[in-house]
Amino acid sequence: MRRRLAVLALCSAGIVAAASGGDAVSAPPPPPPMHPVAGAAGAGDPYYPDDGNGGYDALDYHVDASYDPPSGHLDGDTTVTAKATHDLSRFDLDLRGLDVHSVEVDGKPAKFTREKAFELVVTPAEPIRAGTTFRTRVRYGGDPAKTPRDGGSENGWRHSADGGAYMVGEPHSAAFWFPVNETPRDKATFTLTAHVPAGWTVVSNGREGPPGTWTDPNPVASYLTTIAIGKFGIDKSTLPDGTPVVSAYAPGAEARRATGGRLPEVLGFLSGKFGPYPQSAAGAIYLDEDIRFSLETQTRPTYAKGAELTTLVHESAHQWFGDSVSVRDWSDICLNECFASYAQWLWAERDGQNLDDRYRAAIEITHGSTDFWAQKLVDMGQGHEFEGVYNKGILALHALRRQIGDPAFDRLLHDWPSRFRHGNATWADFEAMVTRLSGQDLRGFFADWFRGTKLPADAHLFPGSLHS
Repeated sequence: MRRRLAVLALCSAGIVAAASGGDAVSAPPPPPPMHPVAGAAGAGDPYYPDDGNGGYDALDYHVDASYDPPSGHLDGDTTVTAKATHDLSRFDLDLRGLDVHSVEVDGKPAKFTREKAFELVVTPAEPIRAGTTFRTRVRYGGDPAKTPRDGGSENGWRHSADGGAYMVGEPHSAAFWFPVNETPRDKATFTLTAHVPAGWTVVSNGREGPPGTWTDPNPVASYLTTIAIGKFGIDKSTLPDGTPVVSAYAPGAEARRATGGRLPEVLGFLSGKFGPYPQSAAGAIYLDEDIRFSLETQTRPTYAKGAELTTLVHESAHQWFGDSVSVRDWSDICLNECFASYAQWLWAERDGQNLDDRYRAAIEITHGSTDFWAQKLVDMGQGHEFEGVYNKGILALHALRRQIGDPAFDRLLHDWPSRFRHGNATWADFEAMVTRLSGQDLRGFFADWFRGTKLPADAHLFPGSLHS
C-alpha cells in the first residue's frame, strides 16, 4: 500500500515536471503594438471624394426612429456595426443636418465633432484594433426636411401630400436621416424600427417584423434604403417561391393597384432572363407625389405619380442590376441603368415587338444628333451620370446583343447577377466577362459605344442581324 502511494506520488511529480518543462503549453504572445491612425474622410470615388469613409467596413445598421408627422420632428437612435480595416484612432460617419446628442463606441462615451457639410467625426475612448468588430451608437434629432439638398435626384427628406414623409434620393439619401457610410462601395444589412402616432403606417426595406420593424438580411447600398410614412393602403401576398410581397399605396395612388398587382408577373419574366430573384422580399411604395423620378429602393421600389408598367419593369430589373450587384464607382452607373432600361425592351419583345426594327428606327431618328451621341456611358464625368444611360444605353446594349449573339448575351444576363450577387462590380469586370463569354476582341466596340462621343462606326452601329 505504501509502495503504491509512492509510485503515484512519483507519477504525479513527473506530470508536474512535464507541465513546467520544455513541452509546456506556452501562454499566448501579447498582441502586437497598435499604430492607430484616423480613418479616411472619403471612400475614394473620384466623382464624390467626400462621400463615404475609410478605416472600416460597415456590417449592419439598426435605425430606431421616432417621427411626429405634425411637427416634422425625428428622433433617431442608430447603431452601426462595423469591422476596423486598420488600427483606428478615429473614424467618420456621414450625417446631414440633424443635431447629434451623444455617441458611444462599444458602450463607452466617445468624443465627436461635425466637419464639412456632413462628416460626423468620432473619437472613441480607446483606439480600435484592426480586425475588431465594434458598435457605434448615435443619438440625434431634428427636422430632416430642413436639411439643404442639391436638387436633381438628391430629393432629401420630403413631406407627402397626406401629411406624412418619404425619403428617396441618388446618390445621397441615407445620411439625411441616419448616420451611415454613404457610399455604394460599403453595403451592409439594414433594420428599421420606427415609431409613429396611431393611424400612421411605416414602410421600408426587406421583410416586415413586429409593428414598425423592417429588416433586410441582404447587404444594401445606403442610397437604396428608404422610409415612407403615410396613410397607406397595404396589399400583401407572396411570390410562388414564398417570398413576401408588401405594396403600399398612398391616398390618391389607389388606381395604380392594377399596375402593382402585375409585379409577380414581371418578376417571373425577369427571373427567366436574369436568374432567381435575389432579394429577401418584394413589393412597392406608390406615392402620389410629383417627384422627377422613381427609385429602385431595395426590395420595395418607390414610385412617383404617373409611374406606369414600364417603370415597374425598370425598377424591378434594378433588383438584380444595381441593388444585388452594385456599382463601385458612380462612373459605372451604366451597369445599373443601361440594363434596367434594356429590360423595358425585353418586356416589349415578350409582347411581340421586333427589337431590331425598333433599334433601326431609333438610329434613324438620332443619326444626326450630335448632342445624343456626345453622351458618354462610361467615365462621363461628375454630374453627367444620368444623361445617356436611359436612351443611348438601350441602343448600346442592343448593339452588343447583336454583336456577340443571343446565346452569349443570354449567358451574360444570367452570369453577371450570379457572379457578383450581393456585391460590387466595375465596368472593367463587365468588359472582361463579355469578352470571355463572346470570345471576341471588343475593345473597339466598347470604345465606340460606351466611351465615344460621336456616332459609332457602321461595323459597330449595325452588327450581326442589324447589318441586313
